[in-house]
Amino acid sequence: MYAISLGDGAELRPLEPWHAEEFLAHLDRGRAFVNRHVPFGANATDVDSARAVLQAYADRRAADTGFLHGLWLTGTLVGGLLFPAFDAATGTCEIGCWLEPDATGRGLVTRGARVLMDWAFEERGMHRVAWHVSSANEPSINVARRLGLTREGVLRENYPYRGVRQDTEIWAVLAPEWRAARARSGRGDR
Repeated sequence: MYAISLGDGAELRPLEPWHAEEFLAHLDRGRAFVNRHVPFGANATDVDSARAVLQAYADRRAADTGFLHGLWLTGTLVGGLLFPAFDAATGTCEIGCWLEPDATGRGLVTRGARVLMDWAFEERGMHRVAWHVSSANEPSINVARRLGLTREGVLRENYPYRGVRQDTEIWAVLAPEWRAARARSGRGDR
C-alpha cells in the first residue's frame, strides 16, 4: 500500500484491519487524551475489537462512504485522519482527526489534512469539506483555522458526552476557496 511523506519522518498511510495490534497499542498509549472530546476508538479495547473498528472503516472505504488514514512518526502510529462522512454524489464530506499527546505540536494533522483535502477536491470532485469540532477542543479549532476553513456556526449543546452537553462548531471550506488559497500561496500543498 502507499505511504505519503509529510516530512520530518512523518507519513500518512491507510489504516487497515491488519494494523489492529498497532492501532490498539496506539490507543492504549493515548486513550485518555484522544477521548477528551469524542469517544474515538472507545470500542477498541482488545485486538479483536480494534480489528472490528478498522474493518468497519475498510467496509466504508469499499462503499465509498468513509476513509481512515493513520499518521506514523518515525515508524510509530501516533494518530490519524478520517472522513467519517463522504458523499461523492453530493460532493460533500467531513474530515476529522485524532492524535496521541506525544505527537502534538508538530503540524502532523495540518499537513496530513492538506493532503487528504487536496485529494478530496482535486481527485474526487468534492465541493465542500467540513470539520466538526467540540467548542472545547481549541487545538482542533486551530487546525481548522490553519487549513483556511470558515466557522459556519455552532450547534449548541447538541452532543452529550461524559455527562455534559457539548457545543459543536462547524467549520468548512468550498472547492473554489481551497483552490484560490492554493493559488495565492503559489504552492500545490497550500
